[in-house]
Amino acid sequence: MSNAGALEIQSNTAGADVDADIWDVVVIGGGPAGLAAAIAAYDSGAKKVLIVERDTELGGILNQCVHNGFGLRRFSEELTGPEYAGRFIDELKKRPISVALEATCLEVAREDENAEAPLVTRVVSPTLGFRIIRAKAIVLSTGCRERTRGAIGVPGDRPSGVFTAGAAQRYVNCEGEQIGRRIVILGSGDIGLIMARRLTLEGAKVLAVVELMPYSNGLTRNIVQCLNDFDIPLYLAHTVTKIVGKARLEKVVVSQVDEKRVPIPGTEIEFDCDTLLLSIGLIPENEVARTAGVELDPRTRGPIVTQSRETSVPGIFSCGNALHVHDLVDFVSEEAEEAGRAAATRALGQTSGAKAVTARNGSRVTYVVPQKVDLGTAPEQIPFFMRVSNVFENKRLVARAGGNGDVLREIKRLRVAPAEMERVVLSKAALEDVDEIVMSLED
Repeated sequence: MSNAGALEIQSNTAGADVDADIWDVVVIGGGPAGLAAAIAAYDSGAKKVLIVERDTELGGILNQCVHNGFGLRRFSEELTGPEYAGRFIDELKKRPISVALEATCLEVAREDENAEAPLVTRVVSPTLGFRIIRAKAIVLSTGCRERTRGAIGVPGDRPSGVFTAGAAQRYVNCEGEQIGRRIVILGSGDIGLIMARRLTLEGAKVLAVVELMPYSNGLTRNIVQCLNDFDIPLYLAHTVTKIVGKARLEKVVVSQVDEKRVPIPGTEIEFDCDTLLLSIGLIPENEVARTAGVELDPRTRGPIVTQSRETSVPGIFSCGNALHVHDLVDFVSEEAEEAGRAAATRALGQTSGAKAVTARNGSRVTYVVPQKVDLGTAPEQIPFFMRVSNVFENKRLVARAGGNGDVLREIKRLRVAPAEMERVVLSKAALEDVDEIVMSLED
Protein backbone atom coordinates (compact mmCIF):
# COMPACT_ATOMS: atom_id res chain seq x y z
CA MET A 1 0.00 0.00 0.00
CA SER A 2 1.20 3.52 -0.67
CA ASN A 3 -0.04 7.03 -0.07
CA ALA A 4 -2.03 8.73 -2.80
CA GLY A 5 -0.87 12.33 -3.03
CA ALA A 6 1.32 14.39 -0.76
CA LEU A 7 0.74 14.52 2.96
CA GLU A 8 0.11 18.08 4.13
CA ILE A 9 2.10 17.77 7.32
CA GLN A 10 3.68 20.54 9.35
CA SER A 11 7.44 20.26 9.56
CA ASN A 12 9.83 22.00 11.91
CA THR A 13 12.63 22.02 9.36
CA ALA A 14 12.51 23.31 5.80
CA GLY A 15 12.95 20.49 3.33
CA ALA A 16 12.20 17.72 5.85
CA ASP A 17 11.00 14.49 4.25
CA VAL A 18 7.35 14.94 5.22
CA ASP A 19 6.19 12.64 2.40
CA ALA A 20 8.34 9.74 3.46
CA ASP A 21 7.38 6.47 1.81
CA ILE A 22 7.79 4.83 5.17
CA TRP A 23 8.31 6.54 8.51
CA ASP A 24 10.69 5.21 11.12
CA VAL A 25 8.33 5.99 14.03
CA VAL A 26 4.75 7.26 14.00
CA VAL A 27 3.43 8.51 17.35
CA ILE A 28 -0.35 8.49 17.79
CA GLY A 29 -1.24 11.34 20.15
CA GLY A 30 0.51 14.65 20.78
CA GLY A 31 -0.01 15.01 24.53
CA PRO A 32 2.75 14.77 27.14
CA ALA A 33 3.45 11.11 26.35
CA GLY A 34 3.49 11.61 22.59
CA LEU A 35 5.78 14.63 22.77
CA ALA A 36 8.30 12.86 24.99
CA ALA A 37 8.18 9.67 22.90
CA ALA A 38 8.74 11.51 19.60
CA ILE A 39 11.71 13.49 20.94
CA ALA A 40 13.30 10.37 22.46
CA ALA A 41 12.75 8.40 19.23
CA TYR A 42 14.49 11.06 17.15
CA ASP A 43 17.36 11.41 19.61
CA SER A 44 17.80 7.61 19.51
CA GLY A 45 18.37 7.50 15.77
CA ALA A 46 14.91 7.49 14.18
CA LYS A 47 15.19 10.39 11.72
CA LYS A 48 11.73 10.13 10.14
CA VAL A 49 9.35 10.73 13.06
CA LEU A 50 5.72 11.80 12.75
CA ILE A 51 3.18 12.79 15.42
CA VAL A 52 -0.51 12.30 14.55
CA GLU A 53 -2.72 14.47 16.79
CA ARG A 54 -6.50 14.83 16.52
CA ASP A 55 -6.67 18.23 18.24
CA THR A 56 -5.78 21.59 16.71
CA GLU A 57 -2.60 21.92 18.77
CA LEU A 58 -0.08 19.82 20.65
CA GLY A 59 -0.13 19.41 24.42
CA GLY A 60 -3.15 17.18 24.97
CA ILE A 61 -4.93 17.38 28.31
CA LEU A 62 -2.21 19.66 29.70
CA ASN A 63 -3.63 22.58 27.73
CA GLN A 64 -6.67 22.73 30.02
CA CYS A 65 -4.75 22.15 33.26
CA VAL A 66 -4.00 25.74 34.21
CA HIS A 67 -3.19 24.88 37.83
CA ASN A 68 0.41 24.44 38.96
CA GLY A 69 2.08 21.38 40.46
CA PHE A 70 3.48 19.88 37.25
CA GLY A 71 7.19 19.23 36.75
CA LEU A 72 8.31 18.97 40.37
CA ARG A 73 10.13 15.73 39.66
CA ARG A 74 11.19 16.47 36.09
CA PHE A 75 12.24 20.13 36.30
CA SER A 76 12.45 20.68 40.08
CA GLU A 77 9.97 23.54 39.83
CA GLU A 78 6.22 24.02 39.78
CA LEU A 79 4.73 24.56 36.33
CA THR A 80 1.20 24.81 35.01
CA GLY A 81 0.03 22.21 32.49
CA PRO A 82 0.57 24.48 29.43
CA GLU A 83 4.01 25.46 30.74
CA TYR A 84 4.99 21.80 31.14
CA ALA A 85 3.79 20.99 27.62
CA GLY A 86 5.56 24.09 26.33
CA ARG A 87 8.92 22.79 27.56
CA PHE A 88 8.54 19.70 25.36
CA ILE A 89 7.08 21.58 22.40
CA ASP A 90 10.09 23.90 22.46
CA GLU A 91 12.37 20.85 22.36
CA LEU A 92 10.31 19.34 19.56
CA LYS A 93 10.78 22.46 17.44
CA LYS A 94 14.54 22.03 17.62
CA ARG A 95 14.26 18.76 15.70
CA PRO A 96 12.89 17.92 12.22
CA ILE A 97 9.96 16.00 13.69
CA SER A 98 6.79 16.27 11.60
CA VAL A 99 3.29 16.83 13.00
CA ALA A 100 -0.15 16.17 11.53
CA LEU A 101 -2.79 18.12 13.47
CA GLU A 102 -6.57 17.60 13.32
CA ALA A 103 -5.76 14.07 12.19
CA THR A 104 -7.69 11.19 13.71
CA CYS A 105 -6.22 7.70 13.69
CA LEU A 106 -8.89 5.20 12.68
CA GLU A 107 -6.89 2.00 12.73
CA VAL A 108 -3.44 0.49 13.04
CA ALA A 109 -2.64 -2.81 11.36
CA ARG A 110 0.15 -4.83 9.76
CA GLU A 111 0.42 -4.17 6.00
CA ASP A 112 0.23 -7.88 5.22
CA GLU A 113 0.55 -11.23 6.98
CA ASN A 114 4.34 -11.07 7.02
CA ALA A 115 5.44 -10.38 10.61
CA GLU A 116 8.23 -8.14 9.28
CA ALA A 117 5.92 -6.09 7.06
CA PRO A 118 5.49 -2.37 7.85
CA LEU A 119 2.68 -1.18 10.08
CA VAL A 120 0.00 1.03 8.54
CA THR A 121 -1.95 3.80 10.24
CA ARG A 122 -5.22 4.86 8.62
CA VAL A 123 -5.79 8.55 9.27
CA VAL A 124 -8.53 11.02 8.35
CA SER A 125 -8.59 14.80 8.71
CA PRO A 126 -10.02 17.93 7.03
CA THR A 127 -6.65 18.71 5.43
CA LEU A 128 -5.27 15.21 4.80
CA GLY A 129 -8.51 13.57 3.80
CA PHE A 130 -8.07 9.81 4.14
CA ARG A 131 -4.47 8.64 4.20
CA ILE A 132 -2.57 5.46 4.87
CA ILE A 133 0.73 6.12 6.64
CA ARG A 134 3.33 3.35 6.75
CA ALA A 135 5.80 2.97 9.61
CA LYS A 136 8.46 0.65 10.97
CA ALA A 137 7.28 1.27 14.55
CA ILE A 138 4.26 2.92 16.16
CA VAL A 139 3.87 4.43 19.63
CA LEU A 140 0.34 4.60 21.02
CA SER A 141 0.09 7.61 23.33
CA THR A 142 -3.65 8.17 23.05
CA GLY A 143 -4.25 9.06 26.70
CA CYS A 144 -7.35 8.13 28.65
CA ARG A 145 -11.06 8.97 28.86
CA GLU A 146 -13.40 9.65 31.74
CA ARG A 147 -16.07 7.33 33.01
CA THR A 148 -19.50 8.88 32.55
CA ARG A 149 -22.84 8.70 34.35
CA GLY A 150 -23.80 5.64 32.34
CA ALA A 151 -20.90 3.69 33.87
CA ILE A 152 -22.34 3.94 37.39
CA GLY A 153 -26.07 3.98 36.70
CA VAL A 154 -27.19 6.79 39.01
CA PRO A 155 -31.03 6.75 39.02
CA GLY A 156 -33.14 9.82 38.37
CA ASP A 157 -33.88 12.38 35.68
CA ARG A 158 -31.59 13.43 32.83
CA PRO A 159 -31.33 17.20 33.19
CA SER A 160 -28.60 19.49 31.95
CA GLY A 161 -25.97 20.41 34.51
CA VAL A 162 -24.31 16.99 34.80
CA PHE A 163 -20.71 17.06 33.57
CA THR A 164 -17.60 14.95 33.78
CA ALA A 165 -14.90 16.82 35.68
CA GLY A 166 -12.65 16.96 32.63
CA ALA A 167 -15.38 18.41 30.43
CA ALA A 168 -16.10 21.04 33.07
CA GLN A 169 -12.39 21.84 33.25
CA ARG A 170 -12.28 22.48 29.51
CA TYR A 171 -15.40 24.68 29.60
CA VAL A 172 -13.99 26.80 32.42
CA ASN A 173 -10.30 26.96 31.56
CA CYS A 174 -10.36 26.91 27.75
CA GLU A 175 -13.78 28.28 26.79
CA GLY A 176 -14.19 30.75 29.65
CA GLU A 177 -17.68 29.46 30.52
CA GLN A 178 -19.31 29.40 33.96
CA ILE A 179 -20.92 25.96 34.26
CA GLY A 180 -22.93 26.52 37.46
CA ARG A 181 -23.26 28.25 40.82
CA ARG A 182 -24.07 25.52 43.36
CA ILE A 183 -22.06 22.40 42.73
CA VAL A 184 -21.71 18.85 44.07
CA ILE A 185 -18.80 16.67 42.96
CA LEU A 186 -19.07 12.88 42.91
CA GLY A 187 -15.67 11.23 43.20
CA SER A 188 -12.49 12.48 44.85
CA GLY A 189 -10.08 11.84 42.01
CA ASP A 190 -7.48 14.52 41.36
CA ILE A 191 -9.43 16.22 38.57
CA GLY A 192 -12.50 16.50 40.79
CA LEU A 193 -10.49 17.91 43.68
CA ILE A 194 -8.75 20.44 41.46
CA MET A 195 -12.07 21.50 39.94
CA ALA A 196 -13.52 22.01 43.44
CA ARG A 197 -10.87 24.65 44.03
CA ARG A 198 -11.09 26.09 40.52
CA LEU A 199 -14.86 26.56 40.65
CA THR A 200 -14.62 28.10 44.11
CA LEU A 201 -12.12 30.63 42.77
CA GLU A 202 -14.55 31.37 39.92
CA GLY A 203 -17.22 32.32 42.45
CA ALA A 204 -19.24 29.11 42.59
CA LYS A 205 -20.20 27.36 45.83
CA VAL A 206 -18.98 23.77 46.04
CA LEU A 207 -21.37 22.18 48.52
CA ALA A 208 -19.64 18.81 48.87
CA VAL A 209 -17.27 16.28 47.40
CA VAL A 210 -18.77 12.80 47.71
CA GLU A 211 -16.62 9.65 47.60
CA LEU A 212 -17.89 6.07 47.42
CA MET A 213 -14.77 4.57 48.98
CA PRO A 214 -13.76 5.01 52.64
CA TYR A 215 -10.64 6.88 51.44
CA SER A 216 -9.96 9.62 48.89
CA ASN A 217 -8.80 8.67 45.40
CA GLY A 218 -6.78 11.87 45.03
CA LEU A 219 -3.28 12.85 46.05
CA THR A 220 -2.92 14.05 49.64
CA ARG A 221 -1.61 17.42 48.51
CA ASN A 222 -4.76 17.98 46.46
CA ILE A 223 -7.03 17.12 49.39
CA VAL A 224 -5.20 19.69 51.50
CA GLN A 225 -4.86 22.43 48.89
CA CYS A 226 -8.20 22.01 47.12
CA LEU A 227 -10.61 20.98 49.90
CA ASN A 228 -9.20 21.73 53.33
CA ASP A 229 -7.89 25.17 52.41
CA PHE A 230 -11.35 26.15 51.12
CA ASP A 231 -13.46 24.43 53.80
CA ILE A 232 -15.11 22.15 51.25
CA PRO A 233 -16.54 19.06 53.00
CA LEU A 234 -15.53 15.57 51.88
CA TYR A 235 -18.10 12.80 52.46
CA LEU A 236 -16.29 9.46 52.46
CA ALA A 237 -18.25 6.20 52.06
CA HIS A 238 -21.11 8.14 50.40
CA THR A 239 -22.53 8.26 46.90
CA VAL A 240 -25.18 10.05 44.85
CA THR A 241 -28.34 7.93 44.85
CA LYS A 242 -30.71 10.21 42.96
CA ILE A 243 -30.61 13.05 40.45
CA VAL A 244 -33.60 15.42 40.45
CA GLY A 245 -34.50 17.95 37.76
CA LYS A 246 -36.15 18.28 34.39
CA ALA A 247 -34.62 20.96 32.14
CA ARG A 248 -31.84 21.74 34.65
CA LEU A 249 -30.49 19.90 37.67
CA GLU A 250 -32.33 20.95 40.84
CA LYS A 251 -30.95 18.67 43.54
CA VAL A 252 -29.05 15.48 44.25
CA VAL A 253 -29.61 12.96 47.02
CA VAL A 254 -26.50 11.57 48.72
CA SER A 255 -26.52 8.41 50.86
CA GLN A 256 -23.99 6.68 53.05
CA VAL A 257 -22.88 3.21 51.88
CA ASP A 258 -21.98 0.10 53.85
CA GLU A 259 -18.83 -2.00 53.54
CA LYS A 260 -20.26 -3.60 50.38
CA ARG A 261 -20.84 -0.10 48.90
CA VAL A 262 -24.63 -0.51 49.10
CA PRO A 263 -26.59 2.67 50.07
CA ILE A 264 -27.92 2.59 53.62
CA PRO A 265 -31.63 3.57 53.91
CA GLY A 266 -32.27 6.51 56.21
CA THR A 267 -28.89 8.19 55.60
CA GLU A 268 -30.04 10.40 52.73
CA ILE A 269 -28.81 14.01 52.49
CA GLU A 270 -30.33 16.41 49.96
CA PHE A 271 -28.25 19.11 48.28
CA ASP A 272 -30.01 21.87 46.34
CA CYS A 273 -27.65 22.41 43.40
CA ASP A 274 -27.60 23.23 39.72
CA THR A 275 -24.47 21.26 38.76
CA LEU A 276 -23.08 17.78 39.38
CA LEU A 277 -19.51 16.94 38.38
CA LEU A 278 -18.48 13.32 37.93
CA SER A 279 -14.88 12.48 38.83
CA ILE A 280 -15.36 8.72 38.90
CA GLY A 281 -12.28 7.35 37.24
CA LEU A 282 -10.23 7.26 34.06
CA ILE A 283 -9.92 4.48 31.50
CA PRO A 284 -7.02 4.08 29.01
CA GLU A 285 -8.16 4.99 25.49
CA ASN A 286 -7.39 1.79 23.62
CA GLU A 287 -9.76 1.44 20.69
CA VAL A 288 -6.83 1.76 18.29
CA ALA A 289 -4.82 -0.83 20.24
CA ARG A 290 -7.77 -3.19 20.11
CA THR A 291 -8.09 -2.88 16.33
CA ALA A 292 -4.40 -3.70 16.01
CA GLY A 293 -4.87 -6.97 17.91
CA VAL A 294 -2.87 -5.81 20.94
CA GLU A 295 -3.42 -7.96 24.04
CA LEU A 296 -4.94 -5.90 26.86
CA ASP A 297 -4.59 -6.33 30.61
CA PRO A 298 -8.04 -6.55 32.28
CA ARG A 299 -6.62 -4.91 35.40
CA THR A 300 -5.18 -1.76 33.80
CA ARG A 301 -7.38 -1.88 30.67
CA GLY A 302 -4.22 -0.94 28.81
CA PRO A 303 -1.87 -3.14 26.76
CA ILE A 304 0.36 -5.84 28.21
CA VAL A 305 3.91 -4.59 27.63
CA THR A 306 7.56 -5.35 28.20
CA GLN A 307 9.88 -3.02 30.10
CA SER A 308 10.48 -1.17 26.80
CA ARG A 309 6.69 -0.68 26.53
CA GLU A 310 6.41 -2.92 23.48
CA THR A 311 3.02 -4.60 23.23
CA SER A 312 2.13 -8.14 22.14
CA VAL A 313 2.25 -6.90 18.53
CA PRO A 314 5.92 -6.44 17.53
CA GLY A 315 6.65 -2.85 16.59
CA ILE A 316 3.69 -1.35 18.46
CA PHE A 317 4.49 0.41 21.72
CA SER A 318 2.25 2.02 24.33
CA CYS A 319 2.94 4.61 27.02
CA GLY A 320 1.39 7.21 29.29
CA ASN A 321 -2.26 7.06 30.29
CA ALA A 322 -3.01 4.86 27.28
CA LEU A 323 -1.03 2.17 29.09
CA HIS A 324 -2.11 2.76 32.68
CA VAL A 325 -3.46 5.82 34.46
CA HIS A 326 -0.68 7.83 36.11
CA ASP A 327 -0.86 10.27 39.00
CA LEU A 328 2.12 12.41 37.90
CA VAL A 329 2.84 13.67 34.39
CA ASP A 330 6.56 13.42 35.21
CA PHE A 331 6.21 9.63 35.24
CA VAL A 332 4.29 9.82 31.94
CA SER A 333 7.22 11.61 30.30
CA GLU A 334 9.74 9.18 31.74
CA GLU A 335 7.79 6.17 30.52
CA ALA A 336 7.17 7.69 27.09
CA GLU A 337 10.87 8.32 26.58
CA GLU A 338 11.52 4.63 27.22
CA ALA A 339 8.88 3.74 24.61
CA GLY A 340 10.30 6.24 22.12
CA ARG A 341 13.85 4.94 22.48
CA ALA A 342 12.68 1.35 22.08
CA ALA A 343 10.56 2.24 19.03
CA ALA A 344 13.61 3.81 17.40
CA THR A 345 15.63 0.68 18.16
CA ARG A 346 12.91 -1.44 16.55
CA ALA A 347 12.78 0.86 13.51
CA LEU A 348 16.52 0.50 13.07
CA GLY A 349 16.11 -3.28 12.87
CA GLN A 350 17.34 -4.32 16.28
CA THR A 351 15.35 -7.07 18.02
CA SER A 352 15.98 -9.34 20.98
CA GLY A 353 14.36 -12.76 21.07
CA ALA A 354 15.78 -13.38 24.53
CA LYS A 355 14.05 -14.92 27.52
CA ALA A 356 11.02 -13.06 28.89
CA VAL A 357 10.19 -12.90 32.60
CA THR A 358 6.54 -12.42 33.61
CA ALA A 359 5.51 -9.93 36.29
CA ARG A 360 2.11 -10.04 37.99
CA ASN A 361 0.28 -8.66 40.99
CA GLY A 362 -0.08 -10.58 44.24
CA SER A 363 -1.84 -9.88 47.52
CA ARG A 364 -3.12 -6.30 48.03
CA VAL A 365 -1.67 -5.10 44.70
CA THR A 366 -4.12 -4.43 41.86
CA TYR A 367 -1.75 -4.39 38.88
CA VAL A 368 1.91 -4.30 37.81
CA VAL A 369 3.44 -2.57 34.76
CA PRO A 370 5.41 -3.77 32.87
CA GLN A 371 3.93 -7.25 32.79
CA LYS A 372 6.95 -8.76 31.03
CA VAL A 373 10.71 -8.23 31.04
CA ASP A 374 12.75 -8.98 27.92
CA LEU A 375 16.18 -9.78 29.34
CA GLY A 376 17.80 -9.15 25.96
CA THR A 377 16.84 -5.48 25.88
CA ALA A 378 16.40 -4.74 29.58
CA PRO A 379 18.57 -2.09 31.24
CA GLU A 380 20.56 -2.89 34.36
CA GLN A 381 17.85 -1.37 36.57
CA ILE A 382 14.17 -2.06 35.77
CA PRO A 383 11.40 0.01 37.40
CA PHE A 384 7.99 -1.58 38.02
CA PHE A 385 4.87 0.49 38.69
CA MET A 386 1.84 -0.67 40.67
CA ARG A 387 -1.12 0.39 42.78
CA VAL A 388 -2.35 -1.10 46.04
CA SER A 389 -5.93 -2.18 46.66
CA ASN A 390 -6.66 -0.10 49.78
CA VAL A 391 -5.11 2.25 52.30
CA PHE A 392 -2.56 0.41 54.44
CA GLU A 393 -0.03 1.39 57.08
CA ASN A 394 3.28 -0.15 58.10
CA LYS A 395 3.54 -2.70 55.29
CA ARG A 396 6.24 -3.99 52.95
CA LEU A 397 6.21 -3.97 49.17
CA VAL A 398 7.76 -7.32 48.31
CA ALA A 399 8.99 -8.65 44.98
CA ARG A 400 9.29 -12.45 44.98
CA ALA A 401 10.49 -15.00 42.47
CA GLY A 402 7.17 -16.75 41.95
CA GLY A 403 4.25 -16.66 44.37
CA ASN A 404 6.12 -17.99 47.39
CA GLY A 405 9.69 -17.84 46.17
CA ASP A 406 12.78 -15.97 47.27
CA VAL A 407 12.49 -12.29 48.07
CA LEU A 408 14.14 -10.26 45.32
CA ARG A 409 13.53 -6.95 47.05
CA GLU A 410 11.37 -5.49 49.78
CA ILE A 411 10.63 -1.87 50.65
CA LYS A 412 9.06 -0.68 53.89
CA ARG A 413 6.12 1.72 53.53
CA LEU A 414 4.65 3.68 56.42
CA ARG A 415 1.51 4.35 54.38
CA VAL A 416 0.27 3.38 50.93
CA ALA A 417 -2.95 4.30 49.12
CA PRO A 418 -4.56 3.47 45.76
CA ALA A 419 -4.31 7.11 44.66
CA GLU A 420 -0.52 7.09 44.73
CA MET A 421 1.38 4.87 42.33
CA GLU A 422 4.17 2.79 43.84
CA ARG A 423 7.54 2.14 42.18
CA VAL A 424 9.89 -0.79 42.80
CA VAL A 425 13.21 -1.11 40.97
CA LEU A 426 14.78 -4.54 40.39
CA SER A 427 18.20 -5.30 38.93
CA LYS A 428 18.46 -7.23 35.69
CA ALA A 429 20.96 -9.57 37.34
CA ALA A 430 18.36 -10.60 39.93
CA LEU A 431 16.04 -11.80 37.15
CA GLU A 432 18.47 -14.00 35.21
CA ASP A 433 17.27 -17.26 36.81
CA VAL A 434 13.65 -16.19 37.41
CA ASP A 435 10.59 -17.07 35.32
CA GLU A 436 8.00 -15.03 37.21
CA ILE A 437 7.95 -12.01 39.55
CA VAL A 438 5.08 -11.45 41.95
CA MET A 439 4.59 -8.04 43.57
CA SER A 440 2.69 -8.09 46.88
CA LEU A 441 2.04 -5.92 49.91
CA GLU A 442 2.92 -7.92 53.00
CA ASP A 443 2.85 -7.41 56.77
